[in-house]
Amino acid sequence: MGSPKRQRKKFSKPSHPWQKERILEEKELLKDYGLNRKYEIWKMRSILKNFTRQAKNLITTENPQVEKEKNQLLTKLSSLGLTCKNPKIEDVLSLTLKDIMERRLQTLVYRKNIASSINQARQFIVHEHISLSDKTITAPSYLVPLDEEGSIQFAQGSVIANASHPIRTVVKKEKKQKKTQEKSEEKEEGKETKTGEKQKADKIKIPTAHDLKKEKEEKNTEKKGKDEKNITTEENKKGTKEAKKK
Repeated sequence: MGSPKRQRKKFSKPSHPWQKERILEEKELLKDYGLNRKYEIWKMRSILKNFTRQAKNLITTENPQVEKEKNQLLTKLSSLGLTCKNPKIEDVLSLTLKDIMERRLQTLVYRKNIASSINQARQFIVHEHISLSDKTITAPSYLVPLDEEGSIQFAQGSVIANASHPIRTVVKKEKKQKKTQEKSEEKEEGKETKTGEKQKADKIKIPTAHDLKKEKEEKNTEKKGKDEKNITTEENKKGTKEAKKK
């Protein structure tokens, strides 16, 4: 049985400690999702492996019990928001680690603009400032079901629940700054595209009839000038020849 005080390890470490691609991927995940340790990534990865392993076993075997297990697995994944409403067992194999990381409570608190940064979202959760309807959750890695996603809010007994709290005013200011920056960037991009289109249009101008007439006149004048030059050179040559004969 084992001791009830000791919890079973809920993740498995990677098979090889020195893998460059895996280490770089884990560093990006730590920054993007505000994680403190790599074991949080390994925990989510082990959850993903469990789902994929179950799906592979259910695809290969054929029993009357298999359909019940398939329905249980698909309902669980759809309730967590990892699959669509009418999923297939093959869709489970296409899940990635980022799909599960997006369903964590920490990321959802940040996505809903309750916190100004992903690290602040973790701080709010650990300090018991975030609740799902009536229950407060202190685990940032809690996978939020779709039914409970709309009930993410500040806890009733929390100090930050007051709208006039200075932290919330800072969050509002940062939201406004982000919006203004995004708008300014969009305007600058629009101006750049317009200037680029104008430059392209200037480069690729369609000649009008007036321009064609001018080109013809310039060509005719150039031809006349060349003919006159040729005539003068021929006359000069004749003059020099006659002078030599004399």
